[in-house]
Amino acid sequence: MADLVHAAEPGPTDRTASAGASSGLIALEYAVDATRPLHGAGGGLATFAARHHTTAKSDLIAVQVRPGWPPRAGALAQLAAATIPGLLLPLAHGPGPAANGGEAYYVICRPPPGPSLAAPGRSWSEQELIDLVLRPVAAALEGLRAKGITHRAIRPDNLFSAGPGEPAVLGCAWASPPGCLQPAVFEPPYSGMCLPAGRGEGTIADDVYALGVTLLTLALGRLPLADLDDIAMIRRKLDVGSFAALTGDARVPPMLGDLLRGMLAEDPAHRTPPSMLLDPAAARQRRLAARPARRATRPLQVLAMPAWDARGLAFAVAVQPEEGARLLRNGAVDDWLRRYLGDTILSARVEEALRLRGQDSGEDESRADAMLAMRAVAALDPLAPLCWRGLAVALDGFGPAIASTVTAGPQNDRARLQEILEVEAIGAWLTNAENHPDGTALRQQARMWRSWLRPRSLDGGMARVAYALNPLLPCASPLFAGRCVARLSDVLGALESISARADSRRLSPLDAHLAAFLVARQDLAGGSALLSDNAVSSAPPPLAVQIAALAALQRIDPRPLPGLATWLAEQAEPTLQDWHSRTRRESMRRQLQACAANGQLGRLLALLDDPEARRTDALGLRAATEAVARIDGELHHLQDGGAERGELARRLGHETAAATGLIALAITLGLAALG
Repeated sequence: MADLVHAAEPGPTDRTASAGASSGLIALEYAVDATRPLHGAGGGLATFAARHHTTAKSDLIAVQVRPGWPPRAGALAQLAAATIPGLLLPLAHGPGPAANGGEAYYVICRPPPGPSLAAPGRSWSEQELIDLVLRPVAAALEGLRAKGITHRAIRPDNLFSAGPGEPAVLGCAWASPPGCLQPAVFEPPYSGMCLPAGRGEGTIADDVYALGVTLLTLALGRLPLADLDDIAMIRRKLDVGSFAALTGDARVPPMLGDLLRGMLAEDPAHRTPPSMLLDPAAARQRRLAARPARRATRPLQVLAMPAWDARGLAFAVAVQPEEGARLLRNGAVDDWLRRYLGDTILSARVEEALRLRGQDSGEDESRADAMLAMRAVAALDPLAPLCWRGLAVALDGFGPAIASTVTAGPQNDRARLQEILEVEAIGAWLTNAENHPDGTALRQQARMWRSWLRPRSLDGGMARVAYALNPLLPCASPLFAGRCVARLSDVLGALESISARADSRRLSPLDAHLAAFLVARQDLAGGSALLSDNAVSSAPPPLAVQIAALAALQRIDPRPLPGLATWLAEQAEPTLQDWHSRTRRESMRRQLQACAANGQLGRLLALLDDPEARRTDALGLRAATEAVARIDGELHHLQDGGAERGELARRLGHETAAATGLIALAITLGLAALG
């Protein structure tokens, strides 16, 4: 299995995508005409006319990526210069104008040769199916297999033909997560039960299975099992096998029937490889002895789902985990495995899962039951995906699955995916999965993902994981609504444009989503750190941290940003109150305005984060404080000595008055004596 983090090196189209977005061109070469939709050309995705900018002819298509469903970065990088006949290969990808006036992400391809094969009502002949569908599609799959890539979108509405007698061409499969647009009937049970965005890259054997269902659909002129919902359809496949479930009572031509038995084998290792399908006569003779599943003498009832064999029981427990855990704990499953299925090996595996359940219990019984159900499913069915609280995900599908829930998906799915990462359920699942070749590497990745989560909130930590695992996932910050910011080089230009809106300037330029985006993208780019991992939380980082990160980005792209600088200066206005000197505050205010007009964030940062100026301001505050203290001391001293001086003055006044009276009396007596 390939590395779960599909972080491809930027290809030629990647390096110019951001410049192309600013010019209205994708990769500086392709223009999208969002006013000309092409219905049915994108295999379920909105598609528009496109052209090379040097020609006037609209001879290309632009397949639009759905929000929250990231394109396949690894496949896009590997197929950038490939030549595989019978397949619509990607020519470029990047942001372009959307029909609603905003931006969207597109994958540019050659146009399909004609309409799709999804027209209902027509039953194809056996020879037509072999010559016009089987052989050309098998050749395309063999080309993909040689490059280690899967298609994962083979179905009638994504196969195109120029007309009667012309070979089919496989449509685009690169603008969405692998398998996410497939109806579950085209997927093997272990993939069809997964969250659509979490089905994973899979293997070429999964493409062979989808091709088999496509051939049968065209032969019958209708979709098999169309009257069943997904759960009932998967149960039917597990009960009687995919070939019997899909064909039912229909009469299938002998040669096609033999081919379908090999293509629809339950074990992917037993399916006919594309190279052999190129010679249908030889492929028809291929026989692999597959041991039929052991069937119990009586079913085990898991609520309304009867289980007749181990895989059926695994699916029932996956769909009804609470009831499954109860049956596991009370011994009903072990009793059924021993008495009615007669499989002591499986019984021993289930006993081991129960033993581990005893170690897990204590703090959270519900979580311990979820772990028990997950381990039991892995023990009962080696082909089953990781199943947690009713949600199933392929190991290499975690990136797109998390992206689909973080940006727009149900809160319940997001919480379950987060819990899987928090408890390192992947490691526990690998312990029960038989002989997984990448177990050690996957455990290390699971521990790394868990470290990205803690101690962050749902929005911060899960967004960090989503952006790291999906290199082309655009930032979901509310600030970027209507814009497609998928690379570090897109960020500053988008913020500069947004700064013209007065309502946006009331918000922080670098919110929680953008912080998670920057941290993840700096890891993928392998460059200098813009933000520390601790900046990822549910709240925007401190303003100084925001300015430092954006200033570091501007060093990579040194164009002036007066709008963004003004925005940051306005955000910094309240921080001027931290300066004690009124003169300094006024000077800072004038310098902020000058830096904003200049558009250089580094100067803005240097002004606000100036240790020497801060030290001078602190020394000035200390000197002023000491001077005030001296004045206060003198005033206090004067106030404390006032009463004593008043008493002395009164006493002196009395004595002076008495002396004056005596003198006046003496003078009066003297004058009287003299006559």
